[in-house]
Amino acid sequence: MMDWTDRHCRYFLRQLTWRTLLYTEMIPVGAILHGDRTRFLAFHPEERPLALQLGGADPAALSEAAHLAAEYGYDEVNLNVGCPSDRVQNARFGACLMAEPALVGRCIAAMQAASPVPVTVKCRIGIDDRDRFEDLLSFVQDVAAAGCRSFTVHARKAWLSGLSPKENREIPPLRYEEVYRLKESCRGLEIVINGGILTLDEAERHLEKVDGAMIGRAAYQNPQILAEADARIFGAVGPAASRHDAVVAMHKYAIEQRANGVPLRSITRHMLGLFNGLPGARAWRRTLSETARSPAAGPELLLQALEEIERRDSFRNAA
Repeated sequence: MMDWTDRHCRYFLRQLTWRTLLYTEMIPVGAILHGDRTRFLAFHPEERPLALQLGGADPAALSEAAHLAAEYGYDEVNLNVGCPSDRVQNARFGACLMAEPALVGRCIAAMQAASPVPVTVKCRIGIDDRDRFEDLLSFVQDVAAAGCRSFTVHARKAWLSGLSPKENREIPPLRYEEVYRLKESCRGLEIVINGGILTLDEAERHLEKVDGAMIGRAAYQNPQILAEADARIFGAVGPAASRHDAVVAMHKYAIEQRANGVPLRSITRHMLGLFNGLPGARAWRRTLSETARSPAAGPELLLQALEEIERRDSFRNAA
């Protein structure tokens, strides 16, 4: 979810669910160690529980980044061993590391030695011709031997060449049964399933077989599906978070962020899907994607767009 789940996106999603674990976008470890650490690592306290997802393959660099994650207050550090993009492969990390379980193990061991924060791995079920269940099981067992106790597994293989990242999310078939089988074979490990999960109904079905379910793009494109997660998945008592309250909270947040020089569009771009499927959704998207581009656009635009949505809804209900 590079360029998607930045801190403004996560703050917005947190208005809909308090219990769901949120992840940062994948951040190359070099950007943290040699760039603006505050830009890449700082977050609002309300974003927690929050996992920092790292891309890298150098144990020493990842060790330092894991130490920093603990200092900044992250709840988990996740090593991405599943991204198949050319840019990531050229830096020798992401999905290509599934061919080097010993190196991944050294990375995990170094990260754990440097930080008290849990270290986890996100991977695919396989890469290229290394896509038998036995290959997946061997990879997980080797990395688990280095100390990793939690694996998030995208239930598609990845082709390291010939497919774009988008095609790698759509063309290789989903093989959920292999993730279930992995859990059966590794009962002492936490196994979280990922890939193609669109609704909480689907997530609940997966949770009958594995320990967790990760929803990615579906939650970004239709964030309201997370509003019932606290009650349905975590057993929290109380009504689901409302769209209205989320927008009001984001209006206040936008005021604070504008004082820090953050353009409104940096916030509203993550909110386009909030009213998907409802009357006025197109107007909401247009207002937030077009009007918010103006340098003069202020946080009040959020309340104006909300008022227009609710006026349409009131008219429909009255009719």
